[in-house]
Amino acid sequence: MILLRAALAAALLVLLAACSADRPKATPLETYEPRITGRAVWSARPGKVGPIIVPVARDGQFIVATTDGDVLALQADSGAVLWQVRAGSAIAAGVGSDGRFTSVVTRGNEVVTFEAGRELWRKRVPSSVVTPPLVAGERVFVMGVDRAVHAFDALDGRRLWLLQRPGDALTLAQPGVLAAFRNSLLVGQGARLAAVDPLLGSVQWEVPMASPRGTNEVERLADLVGPPVRVGDRVCARAFQAAVACVDAARGAVLWSRNVGGLQAVGGDAERIYGGDASDRLTAWNASTGDVVWSQERLLYRGLSGALAVGPVVVYGDADGYVHFLSGTTGEQQLRLPTDGSAVLGTPVLSGSTLLVVTQGGGLYAFRPN
Repeated sequence: MILLRAALAAALLVLLAACSADRPKATPLETYEPRITGRAVWSARPGKVGPIIVPVARDGQFIVATTDGDVLALQADSGAVLWQVRAGSAIAAGVGSDGRFTSVVTRGNEVVTFEAGRELWRKRVPSSVVTPPLVAGERVFVMGVDRAVHAFDALDGRRLWLLQRPGDALTLAQPGVLAAFRNSLLVGQGARLAAVDPLLGSVQWEVPMASPRGTNEVERLADLVGPPVRVGDRVCARAFQAAVACVDAARGAVLWSRNVGGLQAVGGDAERIYGGDASDRLTAWNASTGDVVWSQERLLYRGLSGALAVGPVVVYGDADGYVHFLSGTTGEQQLRLPTDGSAVLGTPVLSGSTLLVVTQGGGLYAFRPN
C-alpha cells in the first residue's frame, strides 16, 4: 500500500506540474503608490533549498535545512550563522524545532535530531515524509505520507507511540498539518483535523474541514495543507483544492467552511483569513464567520506562495520572485520588493519584525516592513 501511495503521489505531482505549465499567462504587475516602507536587511544562499524545505522561526532565529543535507541556524535580525551541521544525506522534509532540539527527515526516511548543532540520534520511519517534524514537550512528532504519526523522545530517540489509521490510497505530496494546541497534537488526516493525546497517541476528537467531491481519487483529494493558522482557540487551514475552514480547537467543532479551490496554505490573524484560489484570485474571509471581506484579481496566475499576515498587511511571494505586501483591510498593494527573480516557495516566515522568504534559486531573503 505504501508503494501504491508513493506512485500515486508522484503521478499527482506530475499532473500538478502539467496543470501549472498550462496556466494562462501571468497578469502583468500594475504600477502603484507605496503606502508603507520596507527594505531587504540580509540575504544568504546556504545551498539547495527545495519547495518542501520550510524554515522555522524560534527564539530570534531562523532554522533552515537545505535539500543537500545542511541544517543551520541564522540570527533572524542579521543573518549571522549561529551553528551549522550536516545531516549526512539529502533532506526530504523541512525543519522542526523548539529552540533547543531541531529535527529533519532525510530522503532515506531517517529522523535526525540535533541539539545546538550536535547530532543526538537518528531513527528510521517506514514511509516517506514531506511534512516538517514538530518538536514540542521534549518530543519529536513525525507524520509520513501514509498519515501515520510517530512520536519519539527528543533526548534519546526512544519510540513512544505510533498512530496509524486506515486511509485513502492517494495522499498529497505537500506539507500537511502537524501542530501543537494546548496539551494536544493537531494532525491533518485527509480532509479531517484530529486532536491527538501527545503522551498516549490516542485520538481525542476529529472534525471534517471539507467534504471531498469528484469522480476519481485525484478529484477527491482534499488533504489539509500546512502550516495552519492559530489565533487563540481558532485554528484555520486549507483543504487542498476543496475548502478553507476554521475550527474551535478547544471544543473540537467546525466554526465555518467555505468551498474554494486552492493549493497553498492560508494566512490570517484575529480578524481575517487570507488565501488564493487555483488561479491566484485572492480572498479575505471574516475569521469569525467566514463571510467574504474582500476579493481581488490583480495577481491572477502569478504563482503565489502561501499567505502570511504581518500586522496590517498580508504577504505573498510570486513565481517571479516578488514579495507583495497587501492591505489586510482592502487587498490593495502597499509595497512590492524583489528577490532573485526565481519563484518564492512555501510560505513566508516571521521572527519578530523580520520576514524571511525562500526562493527556488536557493536564496534566503529577509525583509523588514515598517
